[in-house]
Amino acid sequence: MISIRWLEKRKPYWTRLEQLVHISGRGVSALRHSELQELGLLYRQTASDLAAVREDASSKQLAVYLNQLLGRSHNLIYHGQKKKVSGIVRFYGETYPRVFRETLPLTLIALAIFALTGLAAWMVTIHDPGFAHRLLGSGMMETIERREMWTHSVVTIKPLASSGIMTNNLSVSFSTFALGITAGLGTIWMLAVNGLLIGVIGAATWKAGMALQLWSFVAPHGVLELPAIFISGGAGLEIARGLLFPGFLPRRQSLAQAGGRGARLLLGTIPMLVVAGIIEGFFSPSGAPIKMKFLLAAALFAALLSYLFFVSRSQAKPAREGSAL
Repeated sequence: MISIRWLEKRKPYWTRLEQLVHISGRGVSALRHSELQELGLLYRQTASDLAAVREDASSKQLAVYLNQLLGRSHNLIYHGQKKKVSGIVRFYGETYPRVFRETLPLTLIALAIFALTGLAAWMVTIHDPGFAHRLLGSGMMETIERREMWTHSVVTIKPLASSGIMTNNLSVSFSTFALGITAGLGTIWMLAVNGLLIGVIGAATWKAGMALQLWSFVAPHGVLELPAIFISGGAGLEIARGLLFPGFLPRRQSLAQAGGRGARLLLGTIPMLVVAGIIEGFFSPSGAPIKMKFLLAAALFAALLSYLFFVSRSQAKPAREGSAL
């Protein structure tokens, strides 16, 4: 039970903290150095007071007030400076390639799941013609049997199609990542389903003599879209690893750390998917020469590999050498 004497003793500190938050306005630059020190001290004391107030069921309104005050103080202390563009540049220019390389084995596992499922689906489709009909449906199979690509509709509504493609690709990647919380089963399922579809479509178009048409369409955007899916799969598997194999850490802490790494991996795929969506909506289904499509695919893939495997490697090397001394 919170006593009136305790409340009277603590209220001046809460009032002073509220004054400092009000004075600071939108940033801590309005506060003097001594006031900044006072702000930090009052924030910690109020957090302790809130913990005590929450123990008293009759002090719910006071708990709400202190919680809101702490929230405003937290935003002031930890977000006092505006995010700079340089932070975004540093993330994509230095942090992300290193995180990718550190978690590369998981991305390769995601790639293996996709590839093995795709290969199995290819073999089944070749030996069982009815399998593609059951999976793809009669409408799409009739289009393939007429040796027609199903991408003509994309050409007629390029901006709308590009937007829809981006949304779908981002949804797939985010789902593949988030389903890592199912101990990786959902992530594996998403990778397997995508591998299954590409394997069946690849085999069906190959049997119809349309392999060149299919892969000249897929290549320009696929060299970005597919790696993004594999990386998202690796991010989901990273969550599963943190959940299932915490090591010496508490499971909750292990999951939080793995989730942070996975989220950083996922963030890196967003520019890839945006560019892939633009290419898939405007260039891939166009009448551009097939050689040009494959040349663009080769250039984009080479640029992606160079970025992921070589950018910021020189910055990381001195740190490793220093730690060995």
